Amino acid sequence: MIRAIALDDEILALRIIENYAGKIENLSLEKIFNTQSDAQRYLHKFPVDLIFLDIEMPSKNGIDFYKSISQNTKVIFTTAYSDYAVDAFSINAVDYLLKPFSFERFKTAVEKVKLNSVNDDVDYLSIRADYKLHKINFNDIVLIEGLDDYIQIHLKDHSKITARSSMKSILEKLSEKEFIRVHRSYIVPVNSILTIVNRNIHIGEFVIPIGETYKEGVMAIVNQ
Repeated sequence: MIRAIALDDEILALRIIENYAGKIENLSLEKIFNTQSDAQRYLHKFPVDLIFLDIEMPSKNGIDFYKSISQNTKVIFTTAYSDYAVDAFSINAVDYLLKPFSFERFKTAVEKVKLNSVNDDVDYLSIRADYKLHKINFNDIVLIEGLDDYIQIHLKDHSKITARSSMKSILEKLSEKEFIRVHRSYIVPVNSILTIVNRNIHIGEFVIPIGETYKEGVMAIVNQ
């Protein structure tokens, strides 16, 4: 299921998106917004997979608004202006819909999201942080640590990427075969669970506790 919101300062445009979205299987339009501040507050609390986003708005330009979002969220721009197409695709927009667009054109754009979502889950994690979209190879991830409303991805080159996301949301973007949650604050690669001492997993310099809730799943992997 693709969880989406729509942001446009024109109510009629939002109603059209709402109508179209209701006709597409596996697309859930969670909320519609006509102010950026309301959309921003929602995104701080609830991660989504996709934003239908207008560009020309009274306050911040839609492209700048998208750049300011810390969570990994795909975007389809919906605008009456063709001038921004190059800028939109330079930040990896899934599609660029020129108003007025048909239901078939809308559906085609959503199908691209579905395709990209499948591809993202194959061998790399796509996540937005520091105003950039990062594509991180699964093999480069040492572990993922939960920090309140943020997660910190520790990489093999000793660098870190910090992004706004819940542990539940980030786990959904990872391969179930390659990653496991071992504690409410830690996700680790399955093939890194080699040494367990006193209910702690040792991965390089890291000593990661195994939470009681996750012990059974970890031990099942160890005993395979």
